[in-house]
Amino acid sequence: MGTFVVPFAGEGGGSGALTWGQREIQGAMRRWGATLSLGDSSPLPPGSTVEQIAALLGFLMSRHPSLRTRLRPGPDGQPRQEVAASGEIGLEVVDFAGTDAEAAAFAKAMSDGYYREPFDLSTGWPVRMAVVRHRGVAAYLVAMYSHLALDAGGLAALIADAATVGTGHPAPTAVSPLAQARWQAGPAGHRHNQNTLRYWDRALRAIPARRFPLPAGPRPPRIRELLAQSPALDLALRVIAGRTGVDTPTVLLAASATALARVTGLLPSASLVMVSNRFRSGYADSVSVLSQPALCVVDVAGASFDEVVARTWRSSVNAYKNAYCDPVERAALQARIGAERGEEIDIFCFFNDRRTPGQKTPPGPPPAAADVRAALPGTSLRWLETPFDPGSEHFFVHVNPTPDTIDLRITLDAGWVDPADAEAYVRELEAVAVGAALDPAMPTGVRERHPV
Repeated sequence: MGTFVVPFAGEGGGSGALTWGQREIQGAMRRWGATLSLGDSSPLPPGSTVEQIAALLGFLMSRHPSLRTRLRPGPDGQPRQEVAASGEIGLEVVDFAGTDAEAAAFAKAMSDGYYREPFDLSTGWPVRMAVVRHRGVAAYLVAMYSHLALDAGGLAALIADAATVGTGHPAPTAVSPLAQARWQAGPAGHRHNQNTLRYWDRALRAIPARRFPLPAGPRPPRIRELLAQSPALDLALRVIAGRTGVDTPTVLLAASATALARVTGLLPSASLVMVSNRFRSGYADSVSVLSQPALCVVDVAGASFDEVVARTWRSSVNAYKNAYCDPVERAALQARIGAERGEEIDIFCFFNDRRTPGQKTPPGPPPAAADVRAALPGTSLRWLETPFDPGSEHFFVHVNPTPDTIDLRITLDAGWVDPADAEAYVRELEAVAVGAALDPAMPTGVRERHPV
């Protein structure tokens, strides 16, 4: 076991305020009490060497300012980001002599340990990387990145750029985090922020204060994690998408909005959807934190499900356009509207579709109705005894990139959401989509609008 010292040097050094995306994820990390880091272990191609991985690490550190970022206290006590022009980082090298399966498990355990260990960005870099040598051969790469340096879209951009090492491919020209922060603090950023906050003002005033009825009482453990898979739901979404001409993520979001309304009786239905914001100019290839939530409000009452799909498409597009703003000012707006209404407004109900574009809309014709029915026995639900993360938002639905099924990971705070409601939500989610796949005229079954 040892450490390779890897030097790096790159453009974009300097200091400035945190970006909106960095403030957003910093707030989530504090609420969860978790690192929310991004990364994993992965097998290396045959013939890989430690020297090649060291060169890759230096390549990435040099090209991407977000990986050279540290946090410093500002004169007002608020953290600021400082991007180094050059420096050194360690690449950990660990030898393992067990079986092939044991080596893979060892690398995964290293990754889990990296995930749980908080990054100290006052002194260290937002990157941890290691090579596991199995019987003397570089066999696994373990890499973990602070969520303050990048998000899922940033990680995808980083992986794409890593594939160009040694090819002479020009460096990405995405807007750097420091440049993002300068724009956000300037006149154009201020105007954009105010326009976006006006959307949030209207949306926050249109929804009931709660997302779920309060549980009857505390039921330890407080944080729960529910895993569910439904091949029938996957097929049903494809049937409805083929019929309506709307993509499957929108159909799934419409089904989620309807399921929430059926379970809670609260209307209009509202969820926070995660938006990459990489459709904005200069951000497509950004290795930084840009993702922020958008509040998507959908009225599912008195309509067929196909009509709700159309409503969801309009609502989601409007929400996606209004996901890029100062989260501190947004939180202050939420608190102010709550004070005016005399009740705290809970918006911590998240829906995060993490599937890739190819997984969201598979090629080929829509399935037959008989295929949807035949897949129903494949549905599964199970609660984890110990959630991987120690904290959670009140209700957070992740849609994982698993082929041929809709794979859900739901974390919840049992002080805010009854676990029975989470199971009911999954059942209704499947029932809504399967019912609509078999009956194009199926109504949502939601009749009355809850007073707000």
